[in-house]
Amino acid sequence: MSDDTTKQQLWLWLKSEQAFGLDSVVLRPVAEGVGAEAATVAGPPAALPLSRKEKIERLAAMDREEVRPCTRCRLCESRKKTVFGEGDADAKVFFIGEGPGENEDLQGRPFVGRAGELLNRMIASMGLKREQVYIGNIVKCRPPGNREPAPDEVATCTPYLVRQLEIIRPQVIVTLGRPATSYMLQTKLAMGKMRGQWHNWRGIKLMPTFHPAYLLRSYTEENRAAVWSDLKKVMAEVGLPIPDRK
Repeated sequence: MSDDTTKQQLWLWLKSEQAFGLDSVVLRPVAEGVGAEAATVAGPPAALPLSRKEKIERLAAMDREEVRPCTRCRLCESRKKTVFGEGDADAKVFFIGEGPGENEDLQGRPFVGRAGELLNRMIASMGLKREQVYIGNIVKCRPPGNREPAPDEVATCTPYLVRQLEIIRPQVIVTLGRPATSYMLQTKLAMGKMRGQWHNWRGIKLMPTFHPAYLLRSYTEENRAAVWSDLKKVMAEVGLPIPDRK
């Protein structure tokens, strides 16, 4: 990895940590032979929640000034449009997927293909509209051939996602599929061992569940029941009434 790439990633990391209240960074030597320094961060608790207007303005500014012109990783070379994310700036539930697909790349919106249609039905089964939640991805540009984002692409792009989460401050995060869950929880566990259980991300409750694209490939009663079970736990957490099985 080049020095320039490292500096770009450090800059994005600092921006994301600043959103959580960072006000200083102290560099300290690491183990001999490593040839680098580690950062110890310090700062007050995160600022008071933003008003709805402030959230909308900050999200729009990040999209307009940083994400759309972003060329920090190779994914910018083949994209047609960046896919920032969309939804309610005051959303209680924030859905996170892997990355844009072909339809999303063309339209600049998350989850608008067949998987998006299924996600819309999942949201509706919770008694919500798509406009009442927030939907994003761990990377903002489509990986060529819909491949899984590479580790360096994830490291470069996810500080944008971190800042979105801090601005919106959802009550619950729902990760869709293994790549998004693995990033948010920093684990390599199999999806089957993570979904259906509550986890914690920086004080926000996180529920992993299967990606809609996986359900389309394996639309079994067992998998549908598993997702519905996960969604019911989310509904109970945010105070939504739980209807009969959809």
